[in-house]
Amino acid sequence: MNGKTSGSFTFGFKLIGAAALIGLAHIFFYGEEPGWTLGGFALAWIVILLLTRRDLRDSRSARGALAMATLFGSLLVDDPGPLKALMVLIAIGMATLLPLRRYDDAIHAAGRLLVHGALSLVAPLRDAARLSRIRRGRSGPKLAAVAAMLVVPVGGSALFLALFAQANPLIDDAFAAIRIPDLSALLYRLLFSLPFLLLIWSSLRPRKTLLAPGSVTWDAAPLLPRLARATLILSLVTFNLIFAVQNGLDIAFLWSGAPLPQGMTLADYAHRGAYALIVTALLAGGFVLYAAESEDAVLRRLITIWVAQNVLLIASSILRTIDYIAVYSLTPWRIAALAWMGLVAVGLVLILWRMWRGRSARWLVNANALAAGVVLTAGCASDLGAIAASWNVAHARSAADIDLCHLERTGPSALLPLIALERRAADPALRERIGYVIDIVAADLIRAQADWHSWTWQGARRLAAAQSRIGTQVRSRQQRRCGGEAFLPQAAPNPLTEAPRP
Repeated sequence: MNGKTSGSFTFGFKLIGAAALIGLAHIFFYGEEPGWTLGGFALAWIVILLLTRRDLRDSRSARGALAMATLFGSLLVDDPGPLKALMVLIAIGMATLLPLRRYDDAIHAAGRLLVHGALSLVAPLRDAARLSRIRRGRSGPKLAAVAAMLVVPVGGSALFLALFAQANPLIDDAFAAIRIPDLSALLYRLLFSLPFLLLIWSSLRPRKTLLAPGSVTWDAAPLLPRLARATLILSLVTFNLIFAVQNGLDIAFLWSGAPLPQGMTLADYAHRGAYALIVTALLAGGFVLYAAESEDAVLRRLITIWVAQNVLLIASSILRTIDYIAVYSLTPWRIAALAWMGLVAVGLVLILWRMWRGRSARWLVNANALAAGVVLTAGCASDLGAIAASWNVAHARSAADIDLCHLERTGPSALLPLIALERRAADPALRERIGYVIDIVAADLIRAQADWHSWTWQGARRLAAAQSRIGTQVRSRQQRRCGGEAFLPQAAPNPLTEAPRP
């Protein structure tokens, strides 16, 4: 088999693979609520990539990226979520490009992914135009001759049929009985197929991106002008003093438990500063990254002190958030905020490590990317909604302190914590409210699990655990407000005060 024949066979094999995946997308997703099907589609996509791209099979780094994509795809089968879907796309994108460009650092890799995403919008058009030019070169004259031959008979026949229809009612009725099929469904199918075609085809036939390895020299002189040594020393001394004041106040009120000024609660103190202090630490990290290029021993010591103060500042921000959670409950976004604060602290420590150990800027970028990847992977493997709901139920002073409306909006992730909460509640009215919320959440989970499209492995485990505790029957209850609150009965009209209608 020569090279041209082999290339045509590979191209055709990729066409078949893309068509199979698009057909699978219609079966899984068109007009359906996605569930395990998101992970199933991702795993099928990985299989097609392995079957159709030999360069990907031969690349060790690409196989590693596909292994990560398989992990995230399996997590999507267990419990679908937008973060997992995004991580699957990133991992598949990395596997797509690694046979073409070796991995150098996270920033270059991210840039190549962005360029690849932009080029994917025109990848099918590019190959279709190339294919049409090849076909036109092979059979262009024959097609033109056939078209010229058909113009007169087809056009003349249409004209005569139109005249006969006007003259003969039988022919006119026959034409009137013809029903042109509704093409709107076909149009919707084609529009639905388009994003899948763009994603799939660009992964099967990628182009070399514009960001080549080594196009940026990381250890070159920075683009920003260098400040004088005296300016840097004065800045760091001043910043250290300002941060020392803030850290001293946090130690006094957050860490030691000293009473706050009159009129201010610990929750107010915690909530006002948590996120603002993280922004402060990020700005400080940027300045440290700039100043750490210096080899001056005095500057390095001042930078070390300031990084230590920033880490203490972040620890105080974490404690502020924890104190706020103790009053106002835990949510998935607050878990994510705590993880983000930890990442900022790790980034500052890595900057310091790089400065004292003489590491390159590329090492710093990749180390931070690895830390972020570990945190994101842990987030994908966790049900943050269930973690938050379980924590709130376990740490509530009483069942009456739980925000039932929030648990209802959390959905199936809160089902098992709600069952535990119902067992704790002593007030019959509160138990009735919790039972209503349980029925609402359980009904949604049962409905999702009944359809094979929206079924999930985690949902099956959760439903089995719930049914082992409360049975299989969902009770029919009167409609209530969010959180199980009963609607207030409307007052009957007073005939003595209500004016008669005309």
